[in-house]
Amino acid sequence: MALSKFLCYFFYSDSTRTNNSKHTASHGPENSVDIQRYTRYALSIAITGVFLAHVIGLFPVPFIDTLEHQAYDARLKLTLTEATEKQVVIIDIDEKSLGELGHWPWNRNIMAHIVDNLFDYYRIKTIGFDIVFAEADEDEGAKILKQMASGPLKNDEAFIREYSDAMSILQRDITFARSLENRKTIMGFVLDTDTRKGTLPEPVAVLEQSVKGRIPFIKPQGYTANLDILQQSAYSGGFFDNPLLDADGVFRRMPLLQEFEGTLHESLALAVARTAMESPRLELIVESSPDNNNEVLLEWLKIGDVVIPVDDRAGILVPYVGPQKSFDYISAIDILNRQYPAEKLKDKIALFGATAPGLLDLRTTPLEATFPGIEIHANIVQGILDQTIMHQPGYSAGFEFLMLLVIGLILTFLLPLLLPLWGLLASVTVLALIVISNIAVWQLYQLVLPIASPLLLIVLIFTLQMTYGFFVETRGKRQLAYLFGQYVPPELVDEMSKNMDEIKLDGEIREMTVLFTDVRNFTHISESMEPEELTRLINGFLTPITRVIHQQRGTIDKYMGDAVMAFWGAPLEDQQHALHALQAAMQITEGIKELKPEFEARGWPEIKIGISVNTGEMNVGNKGSQFRVDYTILGDAVNLGSRLEGLTKVYGVDIIVGENTRHAVPEFEFRELDRVKVKGKDKPVAIYEPLGLIENVDKEVRKNLKQFHLGLKHYRNRRWDDAEQEIFTLSRAEPDRKIYQIYLDRIIRFRKHPPPEYWDGSISFSRK
Repeated sequence: MALSKFLCYFFYSDSTRTNNSKHTASHGPENSVDIQRYTRYALSIAITGVFLAHVIGLFPVPFIDTLEHQAYDARLKLTLTEATEKQVVIIDIDEKSLGELGHWPWNRNIMAHIVDNLFDYYRIKTIGFDIVFAEADEDEGAKILKQMASGPLKNDEAFIREYSDAMSILQRDITFARSLENRKTIMGFVLDTDTRKGTLPEPVAVLEQSVKGRIPFIKPQGYTANLDILQQSAYSGGFFDNPLLDADGVFRRMPLLQEFEGTLHESLALAVARTAMESPRLELIVESSPDNNNEVLLEWLKIGDVVIPVDDRAGILVPYVGPQKSFDYISAIDILNRQYPAEKLKDKIALFGATAPGLLDLRTTPLEATFPGIEIHANIVQGILDQTIMHQPGYSAGFEFLMLLVIGLILTFLLPLLLPLWGLLASVTVLALIVISNIAVWQLYQLVLPIASPLLLIVLIFTLQMTYGFFVETRGKRQLAYLFGQYVPPELVDEMSKNMDEIKLDGEIREMTVLFTDVRNFTHISESMEPEELTRLINGFLTPITRVIHQQRGTIDKYMGDAVMAFWGAPLEDQQHALHALQAAMQITEGIKELKPEFEARGWPEIKIGISVNTGEMNVGNKGSQFRVDYTILGDAVNLGSRLEGLTKVYGVDIIVGENTRHAVPEFEFRELDRVKVKGKDKPVAIYEPLGLIENVDKEVRKNLKQFHLGLKHYRNRRWDDAEQEIFTLSRAEPDRKIYQIYLDRIIRFRKHPPPEYWDGSISFSRK
């Protein structure tokens, strides 16, 4: 966020910059910060709004539903636990059975024999048929005998007696129907067809007038059911079609009830389970819909002591216990021939269906792409009996809405405040908490709560914020390098990008230190050289000067021909700005001296340089017009620094520092040069020559320095003789030091023309 606060300024003022300008100062970064911040907020809130609109159905996003389905499948696979005792078995029309009994359908006598064996020999509890017996099974011989009995032999009593005995065998549907009687047999049928064929079983319930039309049951218009003789002989029936198939064709949900002409019919699985439980009465548990006063929400089905969670259309999530073949498959021929151990089927619930190629009813499930349809019913029956059906409550949409709203708002306002690593950590933490809590609720309470939408929202908001921040930061660093790259070292640009709170472009008052350098007699030098050679000369000494300033964390303000202006303490704060500036001045002086051999080898003149360093309050920021601006400094302390550089020639020294700098760097030894009043200033200031770190100044220099300062004291007290004595002695020891001769000349002048009574020991300079 700190970087964004700075970079917003660049985005905001792009329209006011020309190709050659750096940045305008007409708009402060704070306005730009608001724009950038609100832009990030708006984008994140917009994404959150799309998710919320999806939840309430205002703006459906199919992709989110697809992800939610996939998330459900993943949790199902992750938490699979097989039932400890499976009560359901599958009687299978497999290839082995077809090989011995011929193609399907088999004659109904065989079916009757299988049913008889299951109940009489194997003593199963109940059986459900995942097959519709919609067509009659008539023998050709029976048709001929029927024609004879109704024709020429209708009066032949002996024939009629034999005919009656034969027909009891040849009418196979009757035989099959008799095998179904007085046994817990459940016939399967199909709803939602274009015809009405066969006979429906008795409905499980007739809707009361108070709820009729208020529960959004699936309402098919047709059916394909079993022969009347078979359905009337069976115990009950149930549908095995699935109108709740998901859009991706996966069997995740299946209805337990469908409404047909005001009556409710149960699914094959529910009918089988309820029959195995001694057929307890079915109860509907509903509550009023908060969105529609005329509609009630179906929440549960209750059969005896078992409560089954359902959705508003009476659908359940199929409680898969494992991949296909999780239940025992028994070949139908083995049941017919009684070759399967009888003890293994006692009190079991049987489902009759087909897995042979060509007959196999394959479905796509969350567990496998091809899954036998009959085993889906087996999973539902087992789940009802074990009460392991997952519940996706009606309030899950409201919960999802609230969760998305909270997550969206938190991440929207939190992520812009965090560094990328912390933002990633925060997002991953929220993701982990949602996943862990969701799976915990799934396993402990059998609740299916939304997970894909909140996870996707977190990823999208994080990606948006980090991508936005990345491109803004990348652009900002380019802008930062463009603005400051030629003035500060690259490593300082990187540091600035991490500490943008310290940078204020609109201008502020800071205590800083300024440095000025100027080549002496440069006009004479330039007049004696060709332009190209002069350019190489200038580059030859400006490059090492710039390098030193960069090494000491300084900012180049500008190049003025042969002169350089630099400052310390901005754009990044520097608690040791005076020390760094003074060290730069000392190193520049030494560096220029080291250039002498190289310049002589090129035939260039020797370069001598004057440097001033001054510390004080300065106004720093972008200064200029709408066409061009500079990041620069202004103020009295800057002007004084400039004046002091011009005095280096007067006093014959390489470096002059102001008194504020002298006090800010106590570790250095200084020679006080004078008290001066520069042009534009009425108040005198003390100026100093830095000699180096105190520990590096030898005793002889320190002794001479003490003597000179004593001479200055006598001079300012108008004790001309005492001052002359001290300074003259020093001038004999150091004849090349110009400062001594300056004071000796002043003493001679003041003896003849004493200064006025109000004289404070300072000297005035009228020139810049």
